[in-house]
Amino acid sequence: MRIHRVVPNIRATDIAATRDHYVRVLGFEVVMDMGWIVTLCSPEDRKRQLALITEDASAPEHPDISVEVDDVDAAHAAAVERGVEIVHPLTDEPWGVRRFFHRDPSGTVVNTLSHQERSD
Repeated sequence: MRIHRVVPNIRATDIAATRDHYVRVLGFEVVMDMGWIVTLCSPEDRKRQLALITEDASAPEHPDISVEVDDVDAAHAAAVERGVEIVHPLTDEPWGVRRFFHRDPSGTVVNTLSHQERSD
């Protein structure tokens, strides 16, 4: 399985102020803003990202990190086979990702995802 990117997810109680902080102080750019999640990236390298999350739109817990892989179904199967705690089931989300959350042995909640193929 190939890992495409890893993104830390910062819990934001005031998402606008937190967004503005990272934009104004560190020079990040906003590349996605869905209201409950904002993705920021470095202007020089779009794979250097931070996500700011108020609370997840469909999952019961806040993910601490997001790991984008090329085959989320294989990652899910490996987690289930090893008895890993699944916090959010494998789900096709309306914003174009297929994902699940699992808890690592230290308690970190990991959002594992793949972007879905577009049919347009």
